[in-house]
Amino acid sequence: MTVNRPLPDPQLLLRLDALRDKAMAAETLGALAFSMANDLYPLLPFHQALVFEQSKLGFELLCVSGLAKPSEDSPYLVWLRRASRWLAECLTEPRATWLTLDNTAPPEDVLEGWAEWWPTGLWCIPLYAPGGNRLGVLVLLLEQPPAPLLFQQLDGLVRTWSYCWAALTRHRHRGRWRPSRRQVLLVLLVGAGLLLVPVRQTALAPAQIVSRQAQIVSSPIDGVIAQVLVRPNQPVAAGTPLFSLDETTLRSRAEVLGKEVAVADAELQAASQRAFDNPQSKSELTLLHGRAQQRRAELAAVQAQLRRTQVLAPAAGVAVFSDPNDWLGKPVSTGERIMQVADPAQPAMLIQLAVADAIALEPGAEVTLFLTAYPLNPLKGQVLETSYQAKPGDDGVVAYRLLASIEQHSEHARLGLHGTAKLYGGRVMLGYYLLRRPLATLRAWSGW
Repeated sequence: MTVNRPLPDPQLLLRLDALRDKAMAAETLGALAFSMANDLYPLLPFHQALVFEQSKLGFELLCVSGLAKPSEDSPYLVWLRRASRWLAECLTEPRATWLTLDNTAPPEDVLEGWAEWWPTGLWCIPLYAPGGNRLGVLVLLLEQPPAPLLFQQLDGLVRTWSYCWAALTRHRHRGRWRPSRRQVLLVLLVGAGLLLVPVRQTALAPAQIVSRQAQIVSSPIDGVIAQVLVRPNQPVAAGTPLFSLDETTLRSRAEVLGKEVAVADAELQAASQRAFDNPQSKSELTLLHGRAQQRRAELAAVQAQLRRTQVLAPAAGVAVFSDPNDWLGKPVSTGERIMQVADPAQPAMLIQLAVADAIALEPGAEVTLFLTAYPLNPLKGQVLETSYQAKPGDDGVVAYRLLASIEQHSEHARLGLHGTAKLYGGRVMLGYYLLRRPLATLRAWSGW
């Protein structure tokens, strides 16, 4: 005898096919869970749908129908975390299960929340991977159990959900590698061994090229600079005029002193003539003679200053100073530095090593200078001298002053070029090299 089964509704088949297409189009597990919790409502009206993911600790909530992102601090979701642990204990069969208060015995805290938030029953649909591992569960909150025929019609959709869930989970965990305990210990041993490897201690510091033979040219007297007769970095020979001071005040002073000398000589001559017949005038000769000598000494001093108003180059070299316009008309005092005359044939490195980066260096330590203008042509040298005391530089950083030689004369070693110097100290362990500054900071902070 043949039993005629009713054919499924064509609209139902179309809706199931659309749900399968949405599941296959999901690119993330979150998108698949959102479709499971919300798109099934037209076929099976429910109060609420919950999607849980199986984890080592139990169920983890992925999605709640009607919510884009559940708020984890809400009272309902706080209670739902406790209820999910009870659900994980109840769902042991690999088939859909209908749970009510009549066929289960939930604990007291779950029972109170069920009475407040859940309807009569829960239809729990587990999802399993092809290997038999449970992936998650879909929980539908219903007033009455669904018809058995409906579950048969949803069986294909549930298998599609399981397939997509397994594929997305496998894609999410693809490439994740967890080392074993032996591998972790091996890596730690290799790392500890690397920390004991001896390496060269180095430090970086700003530097510039200067001359080892540079003579400071300062103002010989107090005055005002009238002219700067050379340009910056201009080659000069010994005796070349560099700059001159204003002579107006000195010439006026010399003219006044010249007249005072003439007056003193006239007074001395008149007193000498009167001394033959006037004993009182004879006693004044010593005083007038001393006054005349004083005026001549003052005149000679002013004339000597006039001869020093034009400053000459003490030796052959290059005039090193800033813009001449910065000096024109500027008052200067005796000994104030104006410029340098440097010998470009004897270049050297002037290094400003910050106190925070200082390492143990001795004369003869190797230095490599990477010029900003020529980074591919480093200059080699050795430390010649180091300052005992650190002083603030123009940038306010307290640093030691180091002077290093340049081994081979290069056309790139031009005076005034700046760059970064790498200084090489002694050999230390790699662990000390990496932790030197953190250890120094820790000791300074802790006082230990």
